[in-house]
Amino acid sequence: MLNTVYKEAIKNREKILSVLKGPKFDQIVERASQNWIEYTPKKQDAALCGIDSSFNSTKFQGMELWVVTAVAIQSDGTVIDDLHRQGLGRVGLDISRMASEMEVDICKKAVEVSDIVMMDGSLYSQFMTRQAGLTPEIVRVMTRKDNVIFIAKTSNTNVQFKDLGSLAGDIFYYNHATKTPGFSKIFVDSEFGRDKQISSIYARLSDSTPLIKIELFGGNHSEDEIKSILDKLYKTSVSGYPYALKLAHNNCKISSADLAKLVSLYGISNEIGSREVLE
Repeated sequence: MLNTVYKEAIKNREKILSVLKGPKFDQIVERASQNWIEYTPKKQDAALCGIDSSFNSTKFQGMELWVVTAVAIQSDGTVIDDLHRQGLGRVGLDISRMASEMEVDICKKAVEVSDIVMMDGSLYSQFMTRQAGLTPEIVRVMTRKDNVIFIAKTSNTNVQFKDLGSLAGDIFYYNHATKTPGFSKIFVDSEFGRDKQISSIYARLSDSTPLIKIELFGGNHSEDEIKSILDKLYKTSVSGYPYALKLAHNNCKISSADLAKLVSLYGISNEIGSREVLE
């Protein structure tokens, strides 16, 4: 069965990829190239803090064992704040919202002791859509010191090349158009209103490293400000990615193995009808 699927994929490879690229692929890549500002960051000392959260759960007998964690950590490993909650409750508990609330609470402390606070993910998906109810609170935190940015390694946002009929996310075309250090021209999105504008860029900190997407709140940001941010991120980046964010992810991640240990500690793994935690 799978051999047939593989053969079909090889046979139709170019056809499938042509759908992904779209009929105006070359034109879009050319515009992405024109939007690219070459800039080699300079190492600049800064107090950087990465924030990330994690959640996991397992269901049995109509109940759910859940765990939520969040952490703010600096590039040198200093933990600014960490929160965690766990419990046994009804199936369907919105633990993803709980994780976002924890990130906001931690961010309040981090902005006071950091030059830049880096939130893992996207301002679009995490706070302006899926977690829209948290928008007023995160806006208050972000505007307190104006030192909060969002950073993502991947992005599905498709707004910059819509007029050319782009099918893939914007980052796909920038990846094909550029290999050098630098950043794209600032794109300001007013989808959520002029009081909730999102400014975004795609950036590369070193030659041939993966792109990252950086989002800032508000529409009044300059290229000099972007260069200053990249200078600060560059000194402690690893393979083009801020080390503090990598630390945050590693320190808060709740794996299936971690959840299995909790199931054992609570003594519920042998309950009638229980299921093993799946990898």
